Parts: sequence; C-alpha cells; structure tokens
Amino acid sequence: MHSSLRLLDPIITTAQITRDHGYMIYDTLLAMDSNMKVRPQMADWKVSDDRLTYTFTLRDGMKWQDGPPVTAEDCVASLKRWGQRDSMGQMLMDITASIEATDAKTITLRLKEPYAQVLESIAKPSQNVPFMMPKRLAETSADKPVPEQIGSGPFRFVTSEFQPGVKAVYEKNLQYVPRQESASWTAGGKVVKVDRVEWVTMPDTQTAVNALQSGEIDMLEAPLADLLPVLQADSDLVVSSLNEFGSLPYGRMNFLYPPFDNPKLRRAAFLAINQKDVLDAVIGNPKYYKLCGAIFGCGTPLAFDGGSETLVQGNGMAAAKKLVAESGYDGSPVVLMGASDIPVLMAQATVVAQSLRTAGFKVEIQSLDWQTIIGRRAVQRPPKDGGWSMFFSVFAGVDVLDPLVNVAINGRGRSNGWFGWYDDPGMEKLRGEYSRAVALDEQKRIAREIQTRAYDQVAFIPFGRFDVPSVWRKSIRGLLPGAAVPVFWNVEKAD
Repeated sequence: MHSSLRLLDPIITTAQITRDHGYMIYDTLLAMDSNMKVRPQMADWKVSDDRLTYTFTLRDGMKWQDGPPVTAEDCVASLKRWGQRDSMGQMLMDITASIEATDAKTITLRLKEPYAQVLESIAKPSQNVPFMMPKRLAETSADKPVPEQIGSGPFRFVTSEFQPGVKAVYEKNLQYVPRQESASWTAGGKVVKVDRVEWVTMPDTQTAVNALQSGEIDMLEAPLADLLPVLQADSDLVVSSLNEFGSLPYGRMNFLYPPFDNPKLRRAAFLAINQKDVLDAVIGNPKYYKLCGAIFGCGTPLAFDGGSETLVQGNGMAAAKKLVAESGYDGSPVVLMGASDIPVLMAQATVVAQSLRTAGFKVEIQSLDWQTIIGRRAVQRPPKDGGWSMFFSVFAGVDVLDPLVNVAINGRGRSNGWFGWYDDPGMEKLRGEYSRAVALDEQKRIAREIQTRAYDQVAFIPFGRFDVPSVWRKSIRGLLPGAAVPVFWNVEKAD
C-alpha cells in the first residue's frame, strides 16, 4: 500500500491508509457509485415532502463481526461521532434538529431547514467516511481512538497478526451478506472472493518492485513514476490507474504559532513556491503531472484557477522576499515534517524547504515516518515543544471536489477544525451559503469566492495534480477503478 498502517480509527484521522483500512472492516449506510450517484448500502431511505425528515431503514441480515445484529442505535451513535470530526458532517449536524433510532431498524433524521447535501454527506467516499460501528465503540470520545476494530463489513481485522507499521491482515467476514447489485466504486455488492488479504509494508520502492516481479506480493499501489517503464515492460504485470480524479499534493501550515500565525508570512511562503519545482521532484516525468491551481480539482465542475497565478507560473519569489522583509520576521524556525518512508511526501518537504530558505525563512526539516507525522500533526503545542509549522500530504481528487468535502478549507479553528487549525468565520459563512445553493451557477459563484478567500488566507497550498497508476500481477482480477479508494472485495486471485 502507499503507506504503512498504525492508526486504526478512521474517524479521528483523515489519513488515507486508515480510510482504506476502514473500508475493509466497516460498512456505510449509503455509498457512491461510479456515476457519483448516491446508492443504498446498509440502508434505504425516504424523504418527507417538506424535505425536513429523512428516514433510513436498515436492510436485513447485518451483524457485527462479534455476533450481535446491527441496530439503528448503533448507526445513530456512529453518525453523531462522525459528525463531530468530519468537515461535511459538522455542516450536516449544524442543521440537524434531531437524529434518533425510532425502532431497531429505523433511523430518523430531522432538519431545521431543507438541506441539499444530506445524502451526499452520508455517502461520501473519502476523508472521514461515516463508517458504522457498534454503539459501545461509537460512544468513544471523538478525539480518542476506538479500543476495538469491530465492524459489519466484508472483511474482519485479524488483531492477533497486526504488526503496526509492518503488516496488517484481513480475513473474509463469513457473516457478511452483500447487496445484490454489481460493485461500483464504494457501492453495490461487496462480494469477497479471497480468503485473506495482507498489507505488507515495504518502504523501499525498489524492494517492493522486486517482490512484485517475483510474485512475493501481488499488487503495488503507488510505484515511483521513474520505475514505470520497467513495470510496463513486464508481461506478467498490469499497469493501470485506479484513481479517476488523480492525486493532489499539498502543504498545510500551522495557524496557531509563529511564523505562520502571521498572514503576511503565510502569504510570503505561498509566493515563494513554484508548483513545477515540486512536481518535478515528486514525479519527474511531465507525462504524469499537471500544473493546476484549482482547489476543487482540475477538470471538475468547480475548477477555477483564480488566485493561483504565482504558484502555476513560479514567479512570486521577489514578492515573497519583500513580504518577509516587511513583516518583521524574527527568525522563528519553520519546522517542516517530511515523511521519510514516502518519497512523494519527502520530495515536497525538500523542495519547499529550499524555496522558503531562498525567501528568507529559517527552515528545519524533521524527517519522520508518515505514521508518526499523522500522530504529531494533531499536536497543538508550539514547534519548539514538539509541534510543527508545516506538513505535506496528498489528497485524492475526490477529497476536494467541493467546499463541503474539502477539509483544508474548514475554518472552524482550534476546537473543531482540521490539523493546522485554520480559523475563519468568513469562510464558514461562505461554506454555509454553498451548502444551501442548489443551482450549479450559484454553486460556482460561491466556490470562486471561497477559492479567492482560501488563497488570500493561505488555507493550504496545492501543488498541482499527478496521475501515477498502480501495478498488479495478471493473476489478480476484479480490482475496481474509480474513487481513489483501493478496495479488495470483487478481487480474485488465480492459482
């Protein structure tokens, strides 16, 4: 996989590897198909004529992996916990009057006013996915990890074989009853056709490639672009993209402490960065990357380049130096967290460090493995006390498609915001306006205002888009392309 696995609770982190783990063992009330249409998954739904009441009815045959049946009370507790952490869930809960289990199979959600994004929120395929958990686990505080990994999904987690950062093992959940529809993205019948799936960590990509070619492993999710010619020449391998919306690398600053609590210095850092420099280091081959300043994804309905000119053109360094000089920057060190075990993340940190130094910042790169960064980025202490100034990661394109799902523009600050704790009531007002807009033209207008504000405040710094395919042996069939979520139901392995 693209990363090792240590954090297991997909509600307390937006790490994609933890999301991927969630899809193995948990299920969702609703799901998204390959046409981006909301489909029933654990439940069907009805909407009242006034669009204020949504009624979800659980399907028959669902059990938790430790035996008890799935109940509406379990799902209500799961939705409430998710709604505390997820950017889109928070917006939904703001407008929710009540959510309750009206009987063992019925969940009733009542709104304060009509809201166009109810079903899309509950069906969202990425970031903090609203996975369903048993009530006893879902009642865990939303800032603490659940103590057990018990779901109702297609696989069960083999706790006894879990080696954090080394190996994760999943076995077919023999109690799982899949839907009858064909599998599509995260929707439809999650039919498991293998007995066991192992995620083995191999930080060195060349070692992983050798293991793939020898048959020691069956799939490599994220090979380095410069190794693709070798892989494409191997007749035993399939090289193909499973990610329709691409991957979007980015940097995120810490708004709580110097130097990036100062908007002038955030802006200076933004001006110093050149997307092409970053993408050349991350991917190298222009065949696999694209310069793009659209914070809601390149080529999407809300795509807009406004505000990104210096990023894309790479001509902001002189202005960056001027802002640093004018700001009274006192030399507070910029602590960048670089993921030593994920080359595409470490490359981002290395290039940005050099750009910031050229602009006049004092910079320190701290090389850590990605799972350590995932934990440390939640720390709200100053950089000198174990905190940080900036981290780097990659969004899947589906993670940023609109202002509600894009967690990096959540402006709820220290208490309810995302790591970095961007605090902007004006942004929250605009996101609220977007959530109530129905017509696409109105959504586009608001999305452009949001992008302009996000760049002005430097909510995050997008580095463009890259599209690097996955690779697997021809003995593997049935991998589902689509929403950048690698799923292992529907997959077969030939003898």
